[in-house]
Amino acid sequence: MELCAVFNALLADQDGLYDPADYNDRLLLGLKGTMSEAELHILKNRMHLGLRNKAQRGELLTRLPPGFVFDSEGDVKLDPDEQTRSLIGMIFDKFDEFGTGRGVSQYLRRHHIRLPFICYTKPNKGQVEWREPSVATLYAILRHPNYAGAYVYGRRQMDLRRKALGQPASGRISRSPDDWLVLLKDRLPAYISWDKYLTNQQRLSDNCSHPKSPGAPRSGPTLCSGQIRCGRCGWKLRVYYHAVSSLPSYHCPSQDQNGDHSMCQHIAAGVVDELVARQVLQAVEPAALALSLQAADDIERERQRIQKHAQQELERSQYRAQRAKRQYDAVDPENRLVARELESQWEQAIRDQRQAQEQLDRLRVDQPAKLSPEERQQIERLAHDLPALWNDPNVTPEDRQVVIRTLVEQVVINIQGRSEFTDVTIHWAGGFQSHHEIRRPVGHYTQLRDYDRLKQRITDLRFAGKSKREIAEHLNREGFYPPRQAHEFSDIIVGGILIRIGLVGERGDSVANTHLLQANEYWMRDLAHELNIPQPRLSCWCRRRWIRARKVTITRTRWIIWADEGEKRRLRDLYGARRLGPTRHYTPELTSPKPKPDNNSIQETKSHATKTGTKPNKKG
Repeated sequence: MELCAVFNALLADQDGLYDPADYNDRLLLGLKGTMSEAELHILKNRMHLGLRNKAQRGELLTRLPPGFVFDSEGDVKLDPDEQTRSLIGMIFDKFDEFGTGRGVSQYLRRHHIRLPFICYTKPNKGQVEWREPSVATLYAILRHPNYAGAYVYGRRQMDLRRKALGQPASGRISRSPDDWLVLLKDRLPAYISWDKYLTNQQRLSDNCSHPKSPGAPRSGPTLCSGQIRCGRCGWKLRVYYHAVSSLPSYHCPSQDQNGDHSMCQHIAAGVVDELVARQVLQAVEPAALALSLQAADDIERERQRIQKHAQQELERSQYRAQRAKRQYDAVDPENRLVARELESQWEQAIRDQRQAQEQLDRLRVDQPAKLSPEERQQIERLAHDLPALWNDPNVTPEDRQVVIRTLVEQVVINIQGRSEFTDVTIHWAGGFQSHHEIRRPVGHYTQLRDYDRLKQRITDLRFAGKSKREIAEHLNREGFYPPRQAHEFSDIIVGGILIRIGLVGERGDSVANTHLLQANEYWMRDLAHELNIPQPRLSCWCRRRWIRARKVTITRTRWIIWADEGEKRRLRDLYGARRLGPTRHYTPELTSPKPKPDNNSIQETKSHATKTGTKPNKKG
């Protein structure tokens, strides 16, 4: 109206002609516009309420997922196509087996199985096409409540804030079943029960990666990823891989989430996975024979199902080839523009039929429907040796994780302080809990709970003259363990401990050969540590004869230095005078060692003190 008034344009309807620049006509147009908007709103509201009422009666059906069709009376029925019905049932059965939509997709692609897809756009609107399976299509089938026999309206709602320009299907968000506008159970023919549908939805939710769900089975080497919980804060532990060794470990992320980069708990994944796998194998061992027989029957049913699907695919290709032949025969031979196209379609149908026949023949040869006696014996033999079956290279990590998740709900760990011992609680399916204690690799010897006893035992064996290999054998027999990944001590590990506690090298010789020292004599290493003087500097002073020292040969040549209290003060002063300048001229008092008393004078002084009852002078 504003634009028409500016350009002097007139407006007309069935009642008359109006000038938007005139006050009376402008007022009348505004009144008519207001009434029109109110009428449109009322009509839209009535139509929406009628749509809701029809949906509440379960009569509002626009699109049906694959596996359903409308009959002649407009009622919903299962698809009369036998292959479609069996394929929908196979999808739900395989989801129970694999637990993930991606696993079902990989299974279908591995066996060259296509999915039915209903076209909703021209030119093939309403027709069923068979396409390669995609993860999105499988998830749409697994999440659709119609397969559970439920009529649903209002599963998604429109959020205008998320709507993108030029994308009509954008802006829709999914609601939870409690927020659906209409839910009528047992209203449609069903492929699965409603309880099974809820179980599948919970399983799909658990496959998502968030702190409260275990997530889907992964291809990594860990067996309990997603099921490990911290016994201190309750968080789900994450899997980390070492930058050098690539060994996995479980870390609690609660401190990172709270802004503290310190670690709550962490443990090597190998020790936990080994415990859980051992307990799972012990749990299924009594039923191994029954499981082997069940596995043999499952394999036969699986092969029969695959061959049946291949046979149905062959029948469908034969029908298409015969139909293409009839179309080619019905065309006028002189109309080559149409005959050439029908001929190419007939040839393509024949090639598809030949390919389907070859696929069926290959399945019958490679995977016969019935297991041979040798195959059954092999399955029973594997059932009696579950550890070998568990560690078979053909068994993928995902398969092991699926087995563990079937029997174990979660695993809770609680490390005893900073020691190597960890309390593990396994929560089994059904409510039973088992408690265990395991040893984890730690980074330092001081973290060992029995480190003091281990150090004392190594010291005793070393003083007893045992070699490194003999010490390692003694420690392994007595039940000691090293802190890291090694399961027992070796001569190399013992050598490292001897260096750590000072029983190897000069210090070790000093401890083991204290009888070689006389009064006021020290090993060079001990004197350097006491005076806080570098050992190479003391060695240089010994060679310059600035110190009273002598050499002894044990495993190699060692220096024994004589130094009483006066000599110690002189050596400290000599070391402090090193900053005199570049010339470093030391005074003779600093470089001249004190005369060392001989052993006879020391003995005479001690005997004289014993006779007179007086104490000898410490300064000599």
